[in-house]
Amino acid sequence: MKLTGRQRQFLNSFLDLYRETRQPLHYSAVAERLGVSAMTAYDMLRLLEERGLLASEYVLPERGPGRSIIVFRPTGKATTLMAQLAGEGWDREEWEGVKERILQALREGRGTDYQGLLEEILLRIPERKSPMLYGAEMITAVLLHLHQLKEEARGSSLLESLRSLGLPGELAGLTLGLSFVERANRRITSLLLSYSRKYQEYLARLSSDGRQRLSDFAEEVMRIVET
Repeated sequence: MKLTGRQRQFLNSFLDLYRETRQPLHYSAVAERLGVSAMTAYDMLRLLEERGLLASEYVLPERGPGRSIIVFRPTGKATTLMAQLAGEGWDREEWEGVKERILQALREGRGTDYQGLLEEILLRIPERKSPMLYGAEMITAVLLHLHQLKEEARGSSLLESLRSLGLPGELAGLTLGLSFVERANRRITSLLLSYSRKYQEYLARLSSDGRQRLSDFAEEVMRIVET
């Protein structure tokens, strides 16, 4: 399916707003986000609905009596299409499988330094062609190395910086920061730094949905390794 540049921008903004609110949207909210008239927003939403990218329904106002209003939500076709248009090149089923295998390996390794798992991941990273899988492996590797250096990382405020700056966007800077930790393994740090450029390139190709999935994944990894 082909979309015009305006239609693509409109749909992407709609999806971003929908993820923020986690509820169907009235066209006036979309109009406010995009800085267009309510009628323009309504017409575009109807057009996207005709193409199977949105679905509409009528609901009663949340407060007080009144007529029902029309709200819109995205269909599965919309998120799939935007991922394809963004050139993300990742399969959702494969992503879920790989993510769960990584998390399970982390759970099984609780109480260890995860060195064996870290070495496996460092070998796999260059072979990953999917932006999502490359990102997941990189995030895991950096967090595992931080875990091995947790006392030094705390002392240098790396973990605090990680929490405040957030992943996945600040991973490259975090990796560079590891090189200033005295006990950091130079071989591992050098490998991570060499992988960082491609990580940033892949990250730039991801939609907000892909980046949010990586952010949620990073939180899961941190919860496991910090317990």
